[in-house]
Amino acid sequence: MDRFRPRLGLLIVAATLVAAVTAPGPRRPPDDFPVVAARWMQPPDYVAALTTRPRECARLPRTSRDRRRFEAGRAAFRAPLLLGGQAARAGLACESCHSNGRRNADFHFPGLSDEPGTADVTASLMSSHRGNDRFDPRPIPDLAVPGRVSRAPETQALERFIAGLIVEEFDGPPPPPAILEALAFYVRSLGRGGCPGATEPLRVGDDLDDADRAIAAAGIAWAGGDVAAARLLLSATRSTLGRIDQRFAPVTLAASRQALRNADRELLAIARAIDRNDRDVNVRIAAWRAGRPALAKRLQTDAAASYYDPAVLDRALIAAVARKDR
Repeated sequence: MDRFRPRLGLLIVAATLVAAVTAPGPRRPPDDFPVVAARWMQPPDYVAALTTRPRECARLPRTSRDRRRFEAGRAAFRAPLLLGGQAARAGLACESCHSNGRRNADFHFPGLSDEPGTADVTASLMSSHRGNDRFDPRPIPDLAVPGRVSRAPETQALERFIAGLIVEEFDGPPPPPAILEALAFYVRSLGRGGCPGATEPLRVGDDLDDADRAIAAAGIAWAGGDVAAARLLLSATRSTLGRIDQRFAPVTLAASRQALRNADRELLAIARAIDRNDRDVNVRIAAWRAGRPALAKRLQTDAAASYYDPAVLDRALIAAVARKDR
């Protein structure tokens, strides 16, 4: 009997390791869960992943010209329309992998990721140019840390790299020249402002500020005669409102959802005015921005009952997973 004890011990250790590997962790919510970002995450804690984000390591430039480039690049970085193709249809933007320009350690997109925080940049799922029919995900980099691509402005290497990502990695259309320049400027700015603390809470006021910054950048592009850039930056504004709307999904928040949809209808009217080359586009943009404080007040009233609140989100996630399991 003694001769079997070592083997029995090994079997017990192996069984323990298997149990540890296969022990159930946080369950991915169903695909109809309102907060769409949950579909491309696999975090140890969904509530923490969906209510916090890395701090943006950037300092606003001093000159007005550089600030305009920074704001346009920052908004485009958050616009799914920039990437086009399957990525845009899924709602993915540069921001999805590089949260606040950093690294989304929880990113896990089916068909693109193995471990959380990885992505296959040569996946045929997203690219007809770079797809290599192999599954080879790589860690997503933190853009606040300079990588292998030179960021020296005189080389234009970063501009070429970003254009290649958009056009070849994601099958998107070539970005307007001003947007490409602004994206490179924004990426070069990351890591220069220090990073006070690792994460920050995700708040509705911050998201509304992002929407306001994006539409302000759209107005500047329009005033400068760059219709394509203005259109893309306006789409960034609408995408941000859409993400806010997802957080106000509880049925008790109908008034806030209606306010958001009214604001989005105004943005759609501005987009159509841009397409018609109307002269009053910037008047419309100014009117939208003037209405933002009232929208913010409306949303702040309901924020504690929305999915911005960790406790509310936690209950909703538990209920969604339970429905999925039935």
